[in-house]
Amino acid sequence: MRTRTLGSTGPAVSAIGLGCMGMSGAYGAADETESVATIHAALDAGVNLLDTGDFYGMGLNELLIRDALRARPGSRDQAVISVKFGALRDIDNGFHGVDGRPAAVRNFLAYSLNRLGTDHIDIYRIARVDPAVPIEETVGAIAEQVQAGRVRHIGLSEVGAETLRRAASVAPIADVQIEYSLFDRGIEREILPAARELGTGITAYGVLSRGLLSGHWTPQRGVAEDDFRAFSPRFSAENLDRNLGLVEALRKVAEGKGITVAQAAIAWVLSRGDDIVPVIGARRRDRLAETLSALEVDLSEADLADIERAVPPSEVAGTRYPTAQMAHLDSER
Repeated sequence: MRTRTLGSTGPAVSAIGLGCMGMSGAYGAADETESVATIHAALDAGVNLLDTGDFYGMGLNELLIRDALRARPGSRDQAVISVKFGALRDIDNGFHGVDGRPAAVRNFLAYSLNRLGTDHIDIYRIARVDPAVPIEETVGAIAEQVQAGRVRHIGLSEVGAETLRRAASVAPIADVQIEYSLFDRGIEREILPAARELGTGITAYGVLSRGLLSGHWTPQRGVAEDDFRAFSPRFSAENLDRNLGLVEALRKVAEGKGITVAQAAIAWVLSRGDDIVPVIGARRRDRLAETLSALEVDLSEADLADIERAVPPSEVAGTRYPTAQMAHLDSER
């Protein structure tokens, strides 16, 4: 497994990370046994970056990772666990903002350490910027936990360039986790240049745009009520056909290279720089295998140009989140 270093101060991680959110209900019911088997297959393949959030499945995702690692003695030392915190939820899975107060940082961290069954978290980040708390205070509180040995590295999620600079003035920021795909290239304007200026890496999520860019989605596929995509603008009736049209254009390019749509989409993100690590939410071993095979794809400059012509970001229909959630994205301001 090839590795990439997260920024100038972060850890060395596998060139592709495993996003575990979908293993705990974000996209409808998941098979826990298959999820654990997928984590084990990822570790066996050399994937060491496991990404989660303390609010994924209301803590169940952290417990799933704990159980998967306990079943493989010694695997905790192999894994680099990245945790997002701060989201305020209710019993109906409603989202009510974030809490970035220093006292909340300590509180959320204590619960995560307990659920994960570990004495430290490798990368700790607030899920969204708390508009009521200066980012310097939130990052300063995490930095205190770094000094205490409970956190190894500080990350951020969905922050704009100015917020990143303010945070980096307090403590080194290993990486910014942010959506980056053929459908979402907004970070290229200001956020990615700022990250490179500051020596901060990028962990890219949404690389397959919630499955749209997997090449496996069809217009006939239904979406369960408890699936995030039931509320995603890009999957709405008026937008889905247009977006799948872009996928079909990409499929033609991919087939000309003898690869799948997903492999083309992942390989494109990998090509953007060695400071970018795609985090792919594979829930099954077969999807994981397809994901990892993207590491063997060699795209020429002509191939990259063909891919980008097939999927112009200006042609993507719908925002990446519903309006209420878009309002929480510091990266979109």
